[in-house]
Amino acid sequence: MREVDERSGTGEGTLLTMRRASGLVPLSNFSDKIAEPERLRHYKLASPGQIVMNPMQAGNGMFAICRTPGLISPDYRAFELTDEADARYLIALFKSEAMRATFRAESKGLGTGTAGFLRLYPERFGSLFAPFPPPEEQRRIADFLDAYTAQVHRLVATKRCTIAALVERKRSITTNRLYVSGNAELPLAPRNPDWQLRAIKRIADISFSTVDKHVYEHERQVRVCNYVDVYRNDRVTLATPFREGSVTEAEYASFALKAGDVLVTKDSEDWKDICVPCLVADDVPDAVCGYHLAVLRPNTEQISGEYLYFSLLAAPTTWQFHKAATGITRYGVGKNEIGTAVIPLPSICEQDEICLALAEELASVDAAKDKVTREIDLIVEYRDSLIAAVVTGRLDVREAVIPNIEGDDLADHAATEDEDMEDVLDALD
Repeated sequence: MREVDERSGTGEGTLLTMRRASGLVPLSNFSDKIAEPERLRHYKLASPGQIVMNPMQAGNGMFAICRTPGLISPDYRAFELTDEADARYLIALFKSEAMRATFRAESKGLGTGTAGFLRLYPERFGSLFAPFPPPEEQRRIADFLDAYTAQVHRLVATKRCTIAALVERKRSITTNRLYVSGNAELPLAPRNPDWQLRAIKRIADISFSTVDKHVYEHERQVRVCNYVDVYRNDRVTLATPFREGSVTEAEYASFALKAGDVLVTKDSEDWKDICVPCLVADDVPDAVCGYHLAVLRPNTEQISGEYLYFSLLAAPTTWQFHKAATGITRYGVGKNEIGTAVIPLPSICEQDEICLALAEELASVDAAKDKVTREIDLIVEYRDSLIAAVVTGRLDVREAVIPNIEGDDLADHAATEDEDMEDVLDALD
């Protein structure tokens, strides 16, 4: 590999950004906020076939093949390959946990490589040793992994469709408990005519987290509940794993996770993913709510956190957020849009009864969703283990039969969306 550093000079061309799963792709796929060419004149040029590295995220496997000519951040590093190197093999190798651990160990700065400021400098990267089979063997390995990964993506996509169906089933059951109808064309009508419709801002405090992913030694060290943690989970508990981070004392006071809080997504590529709720079931010491999330802290004299969660899950409530969301390639809602949405408000006693009934009715749905989620995690874990075994030579695939797998855009998107989701949001800040 040989580093190349060719600057644009004009700023003209396709601005590319890197994603953990989908690689080096046009930023316009995710954002309408593209800088003027004058501001991109010092950006680097990337050419098809080159390997591009984000040196601040090398320990997280942020390498990609350039497939279309374009502009990349001046902080990215671009490398041309010799005729002996297969780019697909090298990308699989660099993303393996063994190489990522090596990159983290060789990076300099603050943090662990999964969070913080760590940079892998080119001279350290270039001096590292890695398995390098003959060109034909690299090609065979890459072909095998391409076919295997396509099969995994298809399987994961099928299971994510199952999860989506279970979520809609849960939403339907919750809606029927709280509203007369789930028809978006009809006026909001609580199931009990004695229940008032109250604006959320009248019964809960709303705050938008300012906690980012950076880790500073002089700040309080915490664990951060991020966007994907909320998007994937109905509730977070003491047992929920979070990434490490750091916050100021003021941020900790405002965004520490407290039992009864409801966290919601406030930004998304898809307007249907706006205000996905997640209940904080326990006080979680030294854990805070991360960026791109809103914290709804209920006034417990009027509403319980669990009832607030269920009310946000109901279809007539989500429709209010979807209608209020603004954007073109990224959608979002502000505090006012969340605060002015209305929900049915029974008495505290009735809320407790409703929550108990829903918990019993939804137990089988939640169990099925958790089972499928665990299956996806295990499939992805096995995929990563197999890739690591193949690229390091522990598993010989030179004689393996490689099936012909046709492309599946839906499968590719569904299989990578979690890995890319937070990268997209970060790039738009």
